[in-house]
Amino acid sequence: MNYSNTYVHDQGVVVKKNIGTVHVRADGGILPCTISPSLRKELIYPLADPNSLSHIVREVKILDKVDPIAVGDRVLFVKTPDGRGMITEVLPRRNRLVRRDPYPGAHKFEQIVVANMDYLIPIFAAASPAPKWGLLDRYLTSAEALGLSALVVITKLDLVRGPGVRLGDELQTPIQEYRRIGYPVLLTSSVTGEGLEELRGQLKGRLSAFVGKSGVGKTALLNALEPGLGLRVGQVGAGKVGKGKHTTTSAEMVTTAFGADIVDTPGVREFGLCHMDGDDLALFFPEMRPLVGKCKFGLDCRHDEEPGCAIRKAVVTGTISPKRYQSYLRLKEEL
Repeated sequence: MNYSNTYVHDQGVVVKKNIGTVHVRADGGILPCTISPSLRKELIYPLADPNSLSHIVREVKILDKVDPIAVGDRVLFVKTPDGRGMITEVLPRRNRLVRRDPYPGAHKFEQIVVANMDYLIPIFAAASPAPKWGLLDRYLTSAEALGLSALVVITKLDLVRGPGVRLGDELQTPIQEYRRIGYPVLLTSSVTGEGLEELRGQLKGRLSAFVGKSGVGKTALLNALEPGLGLRVGQVGAGKVGKGKHTTTSAEMVTTAFGADIVDTPGVREFGLCHMDGDDLALFFPEMRPLVGKCKFGLDCRHDEEPGCAIRKAVVTGTISPKRYQSYLRLKEEL
């Protein structure tokens, strides 16, 4: 039966995906839904002047390697007689966090992890483990490429200072550098409670995606924000990445008592870079962006060893951090 033509459409937000079932939040509840087969099809039209051909479909391609729905998607669905629903349309996305297909081949298929975010939140420990600023640059560059706002959170602050004690230069210097570039950096501790109220205020009323390696104190931070939240996210995270041809990275949106939606995305290291071109990479470093095109060789400059490079000159004069420039060169080698 064609439910999309027979029933009234409702709108909701995808909060969880399981094999064969998508959970949609609507009208204060969660409704398990299937996906309309039409969402897994792509209509192929003749390659010619569209004004010279009638609007005839030449081929119907089944999208067997790209999941059409992600957590955070706003969708239209119809309720079916069995008490479930069927998703018939995915509404336009404001943005999306994507992961590169882990299996190299002739094509790189994107796996959308989260859609329609307000914040991408990289989380790093002040110590144990020490922050890897190059990884933060990867996250921030990916956020720039995807058009996402980023909020950097440093936790475990209690391990490096006591009340009223100044941070050491090994932390203070890079933090000041990221703030100078324009990235907000929030210092927190799940032990002392420092920064937690401000973080709740930033998260409230927004959908945020947390990224960060294991061991940085993410679970403790989530539990400090709201008791039990880290456990809920941890249960979601178990066994996220499957094996086989159709491996995907799934996630679940959890809602806090203080009105924030949070998606934890452990293990998503390659997201975003599949949407970049090495020639455009400098545009995704905010401190380099104004200098693009101002080199001796204009837009042809690779900002590496060319004479008259405006970006290299800015590194020498201290306008651009040498460490950020090294991150740029490393990322450029991957693209």
